[in-house]
Amino acid sequence: MDKHELLRVAKSHYSQQQLEVLERAIDYATEMHEGQLRKSGAPYITHPLHVAALLIEWGMDIDTIVAGVLHDTIEDTPAALDHIEHLFSRDVAFLVDGVTKVSQARAGMRDLESYLPQTRDNLTKLLIAVGQDIRVIIIKLADRLHNMQTLQYKSPPKQKKIARETIEVFAPLADRLNMGRVRVQLEELSFQYLSPKEFANTKTLMASRLKKSKRKLERVRREVEDHLNQEKIPHEIDGRVKSVYSLYKKMKRVPNIDDIYDLMALRIVVDDVSTCYLVLGELHSMYEPMVDRIKDYIAQPKPNGYQSLHTTVIAHSGQPVEFQVRTHEMHDYAERGLAASFHYNEQKLSDAYKKGTIAQLPADLHWIADLQHAASLIKEGKEFNEEDLKVDLFGDRIFVYSPKGDIYDLPAGAFPLDYAYRVHSDVAARASGFMVNGKMEPFNYQLKHGDVIEVLTNKHAKPNQDWQQHIMTGHARMKLRAQLRKGGILGRLTNAAAIIQRKTAERRAKKRQKK
Repeated sequence: MDKHELLRVAKSHYSQQQLEVLERAIDYATEMHEGQLRKSGAPYITHPLHVAALLIEWGMDIDTIVAGVLHDTIEDTPAALDHIEHLFSRDVAFLVDGVTKVSQARAGMRDLESYLPQTRDNLTKLLIAVGQDIRVIIIKLADRLHNMQTLQYKSPPKQKKIARETIEVFAPLADRLNMGRVRVQLEELSFQYLSPKEFANTKTLMASRLKKSKRKLERVRREVEDHLNQEKIPHEIDGRVKSVYSLYKKMKRVPNIDDIYDLMALRIVVDDVSTCYLVLGELHSMYEPMVDRIKDYIAQPKPNGYQSLHTTVIAHSGQPVEFQVRTHEMHDYAERGLAASFHYNEQKLSDAYKKGTIAQLPADLHWIADLQHAASLIKEGKEFNEEDLKVDLFGDRIFVYSPKGDIYDLPAGAFPLDYAYRVHSDVAARASGFMVNGKMEPFNYQLKHGDVIEVLTNKHAKPNQDWQQHIMTGHARMKLRAQLRKGGILGRLTNAAAIIQRKTAERRAKKRQKK
């Protein structure tokens, strides 16, 4: 990847004025990285140019592309942040600074203590801090993906260390952003370095299985295409092969590969939701469906926001075939996730855009607002529990509903009080009970995907210390602690401690007087 190739890739995505800014950034970064080489022996500038190319492929805005080109200049060259702001913009400088701080956190630099009170070499908390602009994390994902693609030049111990961090932190993060394609790439590359034998064995097994299935699957694809064309249903149809790492994980639960029906799937992309259900009906009229494998992820999306109809049918050859049916928008979101949902071109002049946020986040991305709130707390030196983030950010998610049909995104294992605090802290403070799916449930009931929850309130109800056993989200914990301090149990405990301290002082004073 060189300057001219990157500009050629960018040409069809950005205006002439934006391309001129990008060219200036490339020239500046090339000058700053002059003489630096990658482990492969290639000029260092090839790395930021590859990162920028990935960001263009993901559909990011021009500020993010420019920051991708410049992302290593502060850490690795004499470049100064104020000079970058002067040459480009405040937004670009902020993004470059954010990516630099993530890198510094991973390296364990001591001066981070002045940036984040109570933080010492903690990647997770730094991700929260730079969560003020989620684009920082997207740049970091592109940076990590290209580093993984060139990992062969590192020593074996470093390969394993980087691969472990990638599969434990960055791949789940890509999944939470619903960047499915990126998640798969990061997992596949990590798996190769962490478990090379298992990777090779699984890949060989998959290849032998696919060889048997491809010809039969192609016949089914032609049958479906002919049928949909005859019915005059506009569509696109292609195949999808399960990733090696996904197959490896699934075979731990289903050891016989012949019992895995989604090794290969046919994906049908249509114009709108109603056509999705129409196509599903046509497939079931053509082939016998396996009823227990019909899944409607449009009506009930997956925790990361993924939407599609899934069905497995028995083809005329007797072979089970999985189909995925979705709209173009759903397909774009399944592939690019947050990058697809930002709609940067429409928000470039808005305050929300400049802050890297969206005014109306999709339900499955509400955690980003929590991440941004946690960032502000940490920067102010206020209390924040690191474990809360691990649950909220990297845990499995569920969708629950209000009686009016509003969707709320919560971690798996959440309680009704977590939902109540998500709705509003004042509602939660007056909670006296919960109706879940029309039935009374206790405070320790663990919510399930699809639950409909009504919070029963009483003006005499007050938060109490026992509630801490029935919440798991960081947001609910922070709100409850604040309420307890303000007028609840913690306040009374503090008063009691003050009274005891005063009485102890009085007793000591009396003893001194007697002496």
